Amino acid sequence: MKYLGSEENFLALAKVFSDFNNSKVVILQAPYEHSVSYGEGTAYGPSGILDASAYVEFYDDEFDRELCNEIGIATAVPIDFHDKVDEEALDLLYRSVKDHLEENKFVVTLGGEHTISIAPIKAHFEKYPDMSILHFDAHSDLRKEYEGSKYSHASAFARVIDFFPPHKLTQVGIRAQCIEESKLIKRESINTFYASSIRRGVYGDNWQKFVVDSLSDEIYISFDVDFFDPSIMPSTGTPEPDGFLYNETLEIFREIVRQEKQIIGFDVVELAPVEGISHPDITTARLIYKMLNYAFAV
Repeated sequence: MKYLGSEENFLALAKVFSDFNNSKVVILQAPYEHSVSYGEGTAYGPSGILDASAYVEFYDDEFDRELCNEIGIATAVPIDFHDKVDEEALDLLYRSVKDHLEENKFVVTLGGEHTISIAPIKAHFEKYPDMSILHFDAHSDLRKEYEGSKYSHASAFARVIDFFPPHKLTQVGIRAQCIEESKLIKRESINTFYASSIRRGVYGDNWQKFVVDSLSDEIYISFDVDFFDPSIMPSTGTPEPDGFLYNETLEIFREIVRQEKQIIGFDVVELAPVEGISHPDITTARLIYKMLNYAFAV
């Protein structure tokens, strides 16, 4: 696989800090968009993130470090799905993630629609059988199928729990689902933290601790940017009101660090860049870099 140079890679890193052999982290781009049901444009999410990341500062005052210069971050060229869809597309991505994990890289996958998350989750689960999943989203994505497709973005986690233990899945921020999904959550003992429950104070002021308490010591994260409130994240296909802000979200990651649990990989999906609106792109790029800081803090 080829990797991008400093004019195109994540954070616009110089070659010495983005060479594959010297990098602990690899960014994979999965610009897959096949089943969007409302707004379009997630195929441009990865490139939008990379473009915006050139304006993210390297220094993090919380950790007093420039992480990228310590660990190295290589960025792969976008995966070309050609005319592959559903299982064929997911298999192509799965093999790329698996190959990089076998090279002992920390893999970050950028989508694309949420369907793509199935592949990196499967690859990570094979390497980390004790892992749990932390799923940030406005939607539970647990429909058996949607609009005739079982590989719809609305069915991504229904496909995940085909092979992954449902009780080790934690969802946070959910505020839009059908009743069948609600019944499945109860039946399969999925840890779902609804936005309304959080806002009504069901978990008290420190709701983030309840979320992290539900997770094992090894955590894979799947982050749909529509978890955020549309006021800070309008650039996504299915925005939902009553979402979350940036700092209260970071408190979840801080709690992971406090509990000395380990983030083993993550994907970020569903950014659909809108011309003339730049803050969602740079928010997403900064989130990714911040998540890496938390991942390498333990």
